[in-house]
Amino acid sequence: MDQLPIFVTLRGRKVILLGSGEMADAKRRLYERAGAEITDDEQADAALAVVALEEDDAAAAAVERLKARGLLVNAVDRSTMCDYTTPAIVDREPVLIAIGTGGASAGLAKAVRQRLEQLLPARLGQLATGLFTARKRIKHLWPDGADRRRAIDAALNPGGPLDPFVDHDAAAIDDWLEDPATGNRTGLFEMKLHSADPDELTIKQARLLGQADIIYADSSIAEAILVRARADAERFDLAKFDPAQITGLTLVIRRN
Repeated sequence: MDQLPIFVTLRGRKVILLGSGEMADAKRRLYERAGAEITDDEQADAALAVVALEEDDAAAAAVERLKARGLLVNAVDRSTMCDYTTPAIVDREPVLIAIGTGGASAGLAKAVRQRLEQLLPARLGQLATGLFTARKRIKHLWPDGADRRRAIDAALNPGGPLDPFVDHDAAAIDDWLEDPATGNRTGLFEMKLHSADPDELTIKQARLLGQADIIYADSSIAEAILVRARADAERFDLAKFDPAQITGLTLVIRRN
């Protein structure tokens, strides 16, 4: 991973934008949509800077000046000069999905975004807002953090009561909380892999990796597979596996 994707709050903050024409106008619309205040004053107290100048030498000089001030700079259509790039965005506020290629191909990022737009329900953002509103009820039903995470994971699973790829009505979260038994998947699960290629994981295997609290993996298992797990999952070598110590959802991964 050569870039770290982050979401930056720009509402009410200045962003320097140098340039005019179609490229600059597109950037202006994007940043103003995020609530930024756009200025062409290079000396402004800004959060970020965008250089959308047509002429190469002028663009390079502007990038150098802005970087000398310590600003992070996006140079439009000049990926080698960029401190950051702007992704293609799927907006289901407050859910945002950003697709980036590190400046390699804006067209590819756009194509992926268009495909995701077709897959994701229009009311996905309402589901996110509803879960936020229901936090106290959810915490009351599952006081333990691990139990709470497993219940939410189960509800959001494919086919679950809150499957994010289904267009739910406003009552979906209330209906789920009225029947909390739809949560909590625990126990020991074993996964046998035929390949080190993460793209060859089955849907079930990918789901287990994303849900597991504890992972015991054979030393031959590729890191490309293990990075598909939750970032907070505990990982151990399979040689240390003790069936008597199973807690939560424990996943054992072996080579077939």
